[in-house]
Amino acid sequence: MVGLFKENTRIAIDSIKGQALRTSLTVFIIALGITALVGILTVVSALQNTILSDFASMGANTFSMSRYDFSAQINQNDVDQKVNPIISYPEAKSFQDKFTFPFTSTSLSFTAAAGVEVKYRGEKTDPEITILGVDHNFCPNKGLEVTKGRNFNSFDISNNNYVCILGSDFEKGLFKDINPIDKTISIRGAKFKVIGVLKEKGSTFGNSQDLRVLIPNQIARSIYSAPNINYDLAIKVTNEALLDEAVNDAILVMRQVRKLNPIEKNNFGIERSDDLIQTLLSNTATLSIAAWVIGVITVFGSSIALMNIMLVSVSERTREIGIRKSLGAKRSTIAWQFFTETLVIGQLGGIVGIILGVSIGFGIAKVIGFQFTTPWLAMIAALVTSFFVTIVSEYILQLKRQN
Repeated sequence: MVGLFKENTRIAIDSIKGQALRTSLTVFIIALGITALVGILTVVSALQNTILSDFASMGANTFSMSRYDFSAQINQNDVDQKVNPIISYPEAKSFQDKFTFPFTSTSLSFTAAAGVEVKYRGEKTDPEITILGVDHNFCPNKGLEVTKGRNFNSFDISNNNYVCILGSDFEKGLFKDINPIDKTISIRGAKFKVIGVLKEKGSTFGNSQDLRVLIPNQIARSIYSAPNINYDLAIKVTNEALLDEAVNDAILVMRQVRKLNPIEKNNFGIERSDDLIQTLLSNTATLSIAAWVIGVITVFGSSIALMNIMLVSVSERTREIGIRKSLGAKRSTIAWQFFTETLVIGQLGGIVGIILGVSIGFGIAKVIGFQFTTPWLAMIAALVTSFFVTIVSEYILQLKRQN
């Protein structure tokens, strides 16, 4: 029995080698479907990893107050969307002073400018730096880690010290091979002493999180004075069990700050980090479903192509089949030979499709700035799918031969 199995396998492989062009075409057709499936799932997986790494670092015990909530920002082109007023500095500061819920810390921050040049001695960066005005609670509340130097302290903020914290990309450019700590940089003519460097965060949706400079709020407001600046508030709850109560209290305080009467709806957004992650992941789940649908349709077309090519192969080898039958070969033996051929071709197509799909997914992830990880689930799904295509094709092939 084992000898017969080896013989049939050898004949099948020799047949595949003897029809290199047809085999290559069949493998390519199968690989096309698998590539579509694996490639899209790889990109979706990279997107999910990016979302988790970007937001999960904040922890499940944080929430933020902003002009709009995240769902409103997604539907920002909706004509029926209510236009909320900005959170002005007096409002943000008033909230920070009045929100005294136990075991909480509140951070006040804003984006002061984007597309800025930063200078160090005779060198300067490209005009792509983002300047953020922050306080001493910003880094811990946003899940940012200072890997070199130190974070701001309350003395820096209250005394408006000209100090700053840099994103990690500065060590690859302006301060390459130089320790930036205690060095002095220039931003719009103002001199800042570098006291810290942030841990690398990568890019989020194509925007680098490592090309930014953090400076104290009041200094940022004095250097970049512009009308209608919107401020953000990030709140961290030390005791996670009190998160719900803290959120409810924050809403009441902001309503008081905004002077809303009891029947008016909130004209600001509040987002919990855990809810935000779930909202984002639910959207990527839709992309995963779409990827599976596209992949299944493509693989279905590949299975039809594989079946037709194998039917042509059987028709062209009628004489070979007849000789083998006259020499005593059973129908099952001949069927096993063709099944082996189909299986080898299908798995070759699956392997090539996995390689191409992962490569394409890796390339897209790198270009967009997503965090790539090996898509084991997509690879397993591709192998199972290619095996399923083989079984279905062989089954239909057997039905055709019997007819």
